[in-house]
Amino acid sequence: MGFPHVRGRGRAHRVFHPLAGADLPTLCTVLYRNGGAAPRRAHVAAVALGSAVLRLPFTLAERAALAWRLSREPPLPAPVFIVGHWRSGTTHLANVLSRSHRFGILPPIAVGLPWEALGLARLIGPTIERYVPRNRLIDDLALTPDSPQEDELALANMTPLSYYHGIYFPRALEANFDRGLFLDGCSEAQIQAWARALRQYVAKMTLHQGRRPLLIRNPVYSTRIPLLRALWPDARFIHIHRNPYAVYDSSRRMFATLFRELALQDSPLDVDALVLRTYPRLMTRLLDDAATLPRGSFAEIRFETFQQAPLRELERVFCDLGLPGFAEAREGFSRYLESVSGYRTAAHRLSPAELDRVAKSWRYFIEHWGYDVPRDG
Repeated sequence: MGFPHVRGRGRAHRVFHPLAGADLPTLCTVLYRNGGAAPRRAHVAAVALGSAVLRLPFTLAERAALAWRLSREPPLPAPVFIVGHWRSGTTHLANVLSRSHRFGILPPIAVGLPWEALGLARLIGPTIERYVPRNRLIDDLALTPDSPQEDELALANMTPLSYYHGIYFPRALEANFDRGLFLDGCSEAQIQAWARALRQYVAKMTLHQGRRPLLIRNPVYSTRIPLLRALWPDARFIHIHRNPYAVYDSSRRMFATLFRELALQDSPLDVDALVLRTYPRLMTRLLDDAATLPRGSFAEIRFETFQQAPLRELERVFCDLGLPGFAEAREGFSRYLESVSGYRTAAHRLSPAELDRVAKSWRYFIEHWGYDVPRDG
């Protein structure tokens, strides 16, 4: 399965959209519910449909093989979840923690082809990786075949319930975000179908990673702690938070980039309003649910403190959560931190009106963590 007509590493997603990794039922459901692709992007939907059909034998074979294998496996370890709003430092934290060999990760190819992660993805991975951008679209961070990824992209290819579908189909943005983030209007059957897909994918990837507990970052899980605890009673959660003013500016730029690159429809968007309304609802849910967690299952990190004293903060988190292996991983953590020491986050430039809007809308969280306007704000 080659890609001879896609020119350049940074352009593959223009033809091979993330939905090209969806299974046929999910893809057809998502296209139908959201009104399909705009004419100028119809070729992208056609490629995704063709991919789903061509992969169907591999999809079915891997599903059957996984069911057989799991029926004979002893219980698998529970994941460690990294939660928090987008642009709060979840990626940086996951990248650092992934240097501990005690954790399994979700590599890009296994996220892009979740249905075939154990078989076809490994077979064609070297070919696909030649077309994966060397840097992330949203912030220019280095992207390698071993960079730990969010599982939300995988779940968007396995179930119709994902906020990513609002990015792909912005005419249905609000409905997809409310359902995909907060489960608004979802029936119990729909929620349980999502939970089954997640449980299946996590089990598959735990096997893929040698039965090590997975390190999973996903802002969506900030709203789903009780559901995750029901699936994995021993799961641990790490919340990283960052100055809300910086989060606002960085999040709106991130979403604007994602819409520009991945949207299959044309639709007017108010990204600022989207971020303003999403943050307080997501963070309120996270703080309320975290307060119910037993001691030893939840730890919190301040991004700014993590930047200043990363090893000290990591040691504290390992201690708070009862995670083994900090001493043996310390050198790997240090090497990675040194390798990214030259990376600088973008400066944040908010107008007085924007600063005032964030201050009023997110006042509780700004005061809760004791933040001020950033010095570059």
